[in-house]
Amino acid sequence: MSHTGQTRTDLPPIATLLTLDERPRVDAAGEGCYRTLHRDSVDDLIRDLKTHQVRAVLVSVSCVGKQTMRVASLVREFPRIPAVALLSEFEVRTPHAVLALGQCGIRRLVDVRLPAGWRELRGALMADTGDSGQRTMLGQLAVDLAAVPEDCWRFFETIFTCSPRIGNVRQLARHLDVMPSTMMSRFLRAGAPTPKTYLAMARLVRAARLFENAGFSIANIANHLDYSSPQSFGRHVRTLLGITAGEFRERYDGFTMFDRFRTDLVLPYVDVLRELRPLTPPAGWTPGAGRRGKREGETRA
Repeated sequence: MSHTGQTRTDLPPIATLLTLDERPRVDAAGEGCYRTLHRDSVDDLIRDLKTHQVRAVLVSVSCVGKQTMRVASLVREFPRIPAVALLSEFEVRTPHAVLALGQCGIRRLVDVRLPAGWRELRGALMADTGDSGQRTMLGQLAVDLAAVPEDCWRFFETIFTCSPRIGNVRQLARHLDVMPSTMMSRFLRAGAPTPKTYLAMARLVRAARLFENAGFSIANIANHLDYSSPQSFGRHVRTLLGITAGEFRERYDGFTMFDRFRTDLVLPYVDVLRELRPLTPPAGWTPGAGRRGKREGETRA
């Protein structure tokens, strides 16, 4: 465990295609910031992208060789996952390899032949692992909801930033440390859509963002968002939007789905949301985790 209290598995994963000499040095540069998934081929990297929530890809200039076409395929099929090239030594073939990576679509090259390069690499990977699209969406939502109470904003921020494993209102309430019944009744009394509807549509915004990577199948998306099966994801889409998962993929990207979220669930309800305090506990509620807290004097069954 790091000094920050994070375990290694809590850190964002970076998939790499590196030489054996480069691997421990990249690991050391990212200590406490990211964890590496070292692989031996581009096909291995692609499998990682489909099965893990990889935040960025790091490819050594020294490893390109005959895999240039596969690197190009990776960048083309997963454009929303940042790719960075690493230069640790200079050989006769290096200029050609650097040019080939640029032609593959990799726009960021970090030269680590000097100590400052390793700091640059860490900064580049940590900058790239942030989801700029999500930041843009939250920024727009903050403008839309500028006058809402703090705990109302916390609800909206959380449904876009919480773990994909939070897939229902009970789990969300536990995460927000509030009783599910309290949260649901507050939305009902305010005349706003239900927390379940907000959470479900926010998950579809995430799904639409992931679908911007052509290399992801419907099954991959279902796995990344912790649906029980592709069929479960398909039912979710049909229930909310009345279309199939395939039609959803064709019709929406992340920003158009986010616009649908705002148009359907936010902008018509701004006035009621300004009065909504969904996380304020009822009188007598004992602080603690939402499912563990209880009214004073209340006993458990």
